[in-house]
Amino acid sequence: MRNGQGSSVQSVHRAVSILELLAQEGELGVTELGRRLGVHKATASRLVATLVGHGLVARNPATEKCRLGIGLAHLAGVALAGLDLVRRARPVLEDLAGRTEETVNLAVMDGDLVLNVDQITGPRSIVSVSWVGRRTPFHCTANGKVLVAFLPEAERERRLSSPLTPETPNTIVEPDILRAQLAEVRARGYAQTVEELEEGLNAVAAPIRRADGEVIAAVSVAGPGFRMRPAELPRIARMARDAAAAVSRRLGYVERSQSVGSQ
Repeated sequence: MRNGQGSSVQSVHRAVSILELLAQEGELGVTELGRRLGVHKATASRLVATLVGHGLVARNPATEKCRLGIGLAHLAGVALAGLDLVRRARPVLEDLAGRTEETVNLAVMDGDLVLNVDQITGPRSIVSVSWVGRRTPFHCTANGKVLVAFLPEAERERRLSSPLTPETPNTIVEPDILRAQLAEVRARGYAQTVEELEEGLNAVAAPIRRADGEVIAAVSVAGPGFRMRPAELPRIARMARDAAAAVSRRLGYVERSQSVGSQ
């Protein structure tokens, strides 16, 4: 087992070295890559073939030499977009946390789960628990309901058709009820959860849009049920919705009503 793990780590190291060499030199042949890595040409060829398969390396059809592939541009774009989202959203999240005095989270979809990418802890939080980097199911979180509500219908239905696990006695796992809730989210512009992820924890969330109008993230406000009572959620949701709109504008989104008025 250890030998296998060591071999895998070594292969990853060599693959990264290939990318670094190509970034430095522009183009290199497999023989030259093997020489610089200190491995047999056949080993270098297998590594290159794997990288080509993932679009991270491409071959020049005229010279058969290797160069960086377009797949790296995609990965870099995703990484930079994520960093840009957090950077642009942070001042708005801080303001929202200050006004609500509760914990504010920024989340995106990560496959079928919801990934929390930033958090501002409210001044009234008794215990500071970081959700950054934590993945949660969509059906029991306000952020998740927002993100799935604005997906294409086929994507929503695929997620609703998968088994949904109850996290608390209040977790909604019935597809028809969730389907109706997601339609309501699209209509009113925010989602809410009442003790659906954790007992005693309530939350609201609103969508963040990029310049083309696509929902790419959600901002939520979460707090204990004795402070964020169900009757208070619509008021807090309006604040979250305003904050989400502010972040959207920072990303270049122009609201339809604004665009009409500007003509």
